[in-house]
Amino acid sequence: MVLVGAHVDSADPLAHAAKIGADAVQFFLGDPQGWQAPRPHPHADELRATDLPIYIHAPYLVNVASTNNKIRIPSRKILAQHATAAAGIGARALIVHGGHVTAKDDPAEGVENWRKTFERAPEGGFGLPILIENTAGGENAMARTLDRLARLWDAIGDFGPGVVLDTCHAWTSGEDLVGIVDRVRSITGRVDLVHANNSRDAAGSGADRHANLDSGTIDPELIVAVCRDAGSDVVLETPMDRIADDVAFLHKALG
Repeated sequence: MVLVGAHVDSADPLAHAAKIGADAVQFFLGDPQGWQAPRPHPHADELRATDLPIYIHAPYLVNVASTNNKIRIPSRKILAQHATAAAGIGARALIVHGGHVTAKDDPAEGVENWRKTFERAPEGGFGLPILIENTAGGENAMARTLDRLARLWDAIGDFGPGVVLDTCHAWTSGEDLVGIVDRVRSITGRVDLVHANNSRDAAGSGADRHANLDSGTIDPELIVAVCRDAGSDVVLETPMDRIADDVAFLHKALG
């Protein structure tokens, strides 16, 4: 059975999930644009006790691929901090974007920096699975296209990372959503989570603006097909004012 979850308010994730009918939750443990270590969650005991799957999204600015020491080194540090905190509340996984290098850099340097991130992980590992999410923009992004994802997985696949397939990001990066789950699995052997998002923008635009399922440029049935093919948990990251409608739509579509 596919569980339909949602990105929820981090202040009280379980209450928000109950309000919108979500089967799983995703949220941030701190400022998504900040470098601070996460503080103890006020509902930590309830989160550890819940049966709902919990996914934590790392801050957006994490970029362990970067060739800039002032970005890469702090990124590794807060990735480990958020992983420890996520494991501490019983999360299933920590989600992180694939990151990028600048136009003057060789993308192979970014791939190598990802390999070093896993090689230099805290003793005993990160404490929970790290799921790498495909992204939409940036010519030198590590996970924008499936070709780039394949290069990345050649370097880090043996460390056992997982994959988040975001439908909006795949669409605006120019990938065909028909059969994309099989193509990703042929590279990585897995799809651990689907971010079921429609897009406000055209295919191949490189933009990253999510839309509710019935109001974007992607046929909602394509998104449903990706969720069904993956058979993994699904998390919606659509606009909050109508995310409950999207949860209900996917519940009905996926049975």
